[in-house]
Amino acid sequence: MEFITLIRGKSLNSFSNKQALLLALRISIPFNAILLLGVFYNSNIALKDIVVPVITMFLGNVFLFFILFVFNFYIVQRKWKAKRHFFFLFFGTIAISVVLSIAFSSLHITTANQSNIKEYFVFNMVKDLVVVMIVQIITLLAVMSQREKDAAVEHERFRTENIRIRYEVLKSQIDPHFIFNSLNTLDGLIGNNDEGAHNYLQDFSSVFRYVINNKEIIQLSDELDFTKSYATMIKIRYGDNFRIEYNIDEKYLSWFIMPISLQLLVENAVKHNKLSKNTPLILSIETTPNDTIRVKNNLNLKKEPEQGEGTGLANLTDRYRLLIQKEIMITKTDVFCVEIPLLKQSDPIKI
Repeated sequence: MEFITLIRGKSLNSFSNKQALLLALRISIPFNAILLLGVFYNSNIALKDIVVPVITMFLGNVFLFFILFVFNFYIVQRKWKAKRHFFFLFFGTIAISVVLSIAFSSLHITTANQSNIKEYFVFNMVKDLVVVMIVQIITLLAVMSQREKDAAVEHERFRTENIRIRYEVLKSQIDPHFIFNSLNTLDGLIGNNDEGAHNYLQDFSSVFRYVINNKEIIQLSDELDFTKSYATMIKIRYGDNFRIEYNIDEKYLSWFIMPISLQLLVENAVKHNKLSKNTPLILSIETTPNDTIRVKNNLNLKKEPEQGEGTGLANLTDRYRLLIQKEIMITKTDVFCVEIPLLKQSDPIKI
């Protein structure tokens, strides 16, 4: 039914008189056509004799529909209790229809020179009660549609809030995780390489400023600068046992990535693999034509995995899935490879 499209997708609080008039016209045309067919079927009245009465009846029905719609939608917009809504919608529309039915019946009888006034009054009253029923049904449909829409909006609000909370929990796990591992590295330098420890601490302070930023996504160029600073920290501890290569297409430098993504993968590689002169850890960070950035490293896994192995990567995977609805691709052959999607714009996140 076409009139449903006039109320669906619109808030009842913004329902205007213009929409009420449009509804009244849409419904009155088929409604009056049915009445007119009934008149022709049950009588031998010539068309020229009913032109004025038909116009009068049509205008009267349009006006009645319009007034009832305005009244009903005014009532449903009130923040009343359900019983009060029901009272006004039921008795109010009946009272309005009775008053207008009498008024328009009198006008119609005058223009049409009706001889059987009593029958006509009864016919018009029944017809107007049908109008009331139609208006009430449409009002009910509109209210139900609005409630469904409100419920959907509320559900989406709760879903978004849940995602936000889960994301913040995941993000909050990064800071202590990063601090713990960095302090362990610093502890290994103190006493063995005091100058290196000093330089490491300087790098650590600048790196940590990046870690505690509150951004949800950041330009790849900034994430690469941060990762290079972090790699310098690793280099101070492991020397030539740690190597990292970069192959970045310049067009992707202005694209976006989640902060601490690349650093986390570098940290994981160092954490889970042996680093020695004979088996150096070699990482490569490169962009791909698929609008992703790939981090690869050779595998020389430690015999005993460290506590919490896999937590950081699972965290990163969950953050991408929650916030951006994209998946990180992980493959493991003779090398370990993680491919992260890049974002072309900074505003695809709606939570």
